[in-house]
Amino acid sequence: MTPIKKWPASERPRERILAEGAGVLTDAELIALLLRTGVRGKDAMMLSRELVSLGGGLRGLLTMEISRLRKIPGLGLAKAATLAAVLEIARRYLREEMTGKSVIREPQCVLDYLAAALRDEKRELFKVLYLNKAHAVTAEETLFRGTVDQAAVHPREVIRAALDRHACAIVLVHNHPSGRLEPSREDREITAKLKTLCSEMGIRVIDHLIIGGSGYFSFREHGLL
Repeated sequence: MTPIKKWPASERPRERILAEGAGVLTDAELIALLLRTGVRGKDAMMLSRELVSLGGGLRGLLTMEISRLRKIPGLGLAKAATLAAVLEIARRYLREEMTGKSVIREPQCVLDYLAAALRDEKRELFKVLYLNKAHAVTAEETLFRGTVDQAAVHPREVIRAALDRHACAIVLVHNHPSGRLEPSREDREITAKLKTLCSEMGIRVIDHLIIGGSGYFSFREHGLL
């Protein structure tokens, strides 16, 4: 295969992105720009195509743990770290987009961030979104980390954190690594308990969202809050 540097200028990923914009590049071409160089016997494009194929697509590649990326022949620590950084940049961008947005009027910004942050997590995480009087997100925090199927939630810590943030309302969020979106009995019980305890402190629980591989489950939308 002809090395990238010998391609016509109009076909090289770097020249194309400068001339036409990033949107015209394929996933493999974008990854090749991040890798910058190839390895013995493979240029950056060949390596990037293999990586995208191995990951089953861009999402699968960018959500691989660094330890697994480093085991891929030709992908050293620097390249693995670069790919991991790209996903984190995307997550932080979406978090900034979410902050200040109303969870009622602009829910998609919130869902986009939560999907990026939680959908591919291998263990259960419990997050809280803190809201002001207008139900706009002022901050978010991961309060509890668990195993592949459970995260122990302590109501007093949730309330303390909400009071410390001067939150008027909160949204509870956790993921199901199994991908199953149906709330468990424990999910329903902790939601009811937190709703009662928060109400006593003047804090409203707006929703409890479960994030899974195929989408999300909203307690509010299903009439459970």
